[in-house]
Amino acid sequence: MKFGLIISKQHPPGVSMVERFREHIDQVRAARDAGFDLIVMGQHYLSTPFQEIQTMPSLARLAAEAGAMRVGATVLLLPLLNPVDVAEQVATLDVITEGHFIFGAGLGYREEEYEAFGIQGKERVPRFLESLQVIKRLWAEDEVTHHGRFFHLTRARMVAKPVQKPHPPIWFAANNDGAVERAARMADAWVINPHATLPALQRQMALYRTALHDAGKPFPAELPIIKELYVAPDRRTAVQECRPFLEAKYKAYGAWGQDKALPQADSFDVAFEELVRDRFVIGDPDDCVRELRRPRCCGRSSSWPSASCPRWPTDKESCMRGRHVLTAFSFDTQPTSGVFLMPARSLGRVGARNRRGGRGFQGATHEKQCPITNRRSE
Repeated sequence: MKFGLIISKQHPPGVSMVERFREHIDQVRAARDAGFDLIVMGQHYLSTPFQEIQTMPSLARLAAEAGAMRVGATVLLLPLLNPVDVAEQVATLDVITEGHFIFGAGLGYREEEYEAFGIQGKERVPRFLESLQVIKRLWAEDEVTHHGRFFHLTRARMVAKPVQKPHPPIWFAANNDGAVERAARMADAWVINPHATLPALQRQMALYRTALHDAGKPFPAELPIIKELYVAPDRRTAVQECRPFLEAKYKAYGAWGQDKALPQADSFDVAFEELVRDRFVIGDPDDCVRELRRPRCCGRSSSWPSASCPRWPTDKESCMRGRHVLTAFSFDTQPTSGVFLMPARSLGRVGARNRRGGRGFQGATHEKQCPITNRRSE
C-alpha cells in the first residue's frame, strides 16, 4: 500500500499564515523522509470561517521539498477557472515536478463561490465538460481553434506541454451518482470523498464498475479514497482529542452545503457518534489498521485518511504510532495499494507536538481487493 499526505491548508482566523506555511514545508519534508508517495492539496475560495491559501502556487513551493513523491491538486474547481490558465498551470507543475503531477478536477458545490465568479450553478456541468475538452486539446494539439458555449480560441498555440504523455493523470471528485458515472467515463480515477458511509460507497462502487464496463474501460490502476484518520494511544483518547476539531470542521462544511452533494440525502447535522460511524478512522494504531482495511475499494485504489488535529506531531512516540500504521500495510499480503494521509484542515498548528501526542491525517488508498464488494479487479 502507498501512503500520501493531503496538506491541510485551512486555518483559523488570527493565526500567522506565514508560520503555518513554514509548518507545511516541514510536513512535506517529514512525509518525504518517512517514505510517503504523494502530497496533494484541494481548492476553495472565500473559505470563511477559515483562512486558506491557494493551491497551485503553494504546490509549486512544496514541490521543491517533495523529492520523489508525486504532487497533485485534488481538486481544482474547474467550472470557476479559465481552461487556458489551468492547462498552462498544470503543465508548469508537471515540468516543476519532472513529470510527477496529478490533475484533479471537480465541480464544486458552494453557491458563494459560483456567485463570486459570476457563474450560474446550472452552468457548472457544461462549463466543466467544455473546459476539460479545451485543456486536453491544448495539451495534445499544436494549434487549437475552439468556439463553444463558454470559451473561444482561434489558432491558439500552447508550446510548453506537460511532461507526461498524453497528459498528467486526471482524477475527478464525485459525490453524487451522476458524477460517479461521469468519472468512470471521462477520468483516469474517481476521488472518493471521506464523508459518505461505507454502505453508500458500496452502492456507488457498483455504479462505477457498470459505467466503466459500458464505456469499455478497465478498472483504473489507482482509485483514491479519502478517509478521516486520527491515531492516539487508545480509542478513548483519540476520540476525545479529535472530536472538537472534527465537529468544528464538519459544522463549517455543513454550513457550506457540502452534505447536500452527498448521496442518499446524507447530512452532517447528526450526533458526533453517528457522524463518525462507517466514515472516519479513529483509535489506537491497531484500530486504525483494521478500519483502513475495510474501505479498500475494488481494484487498485488510493485512500487518503484525514482527521482534525491541533498540531503536526514531531515527538518520537507519536511518530512511532503513525509508523505502526504505515508498516502494517507495507507488509500487507493483499495486492499493492496506497494511502494518502493529511493533517486535519484549518484546525490549528500543524508543525509541532500535539498535547498528548496524537496524530491526525486525511488520506486515501490504492488496491486490488475490495472489502466493499469482496471482488478483485481484473
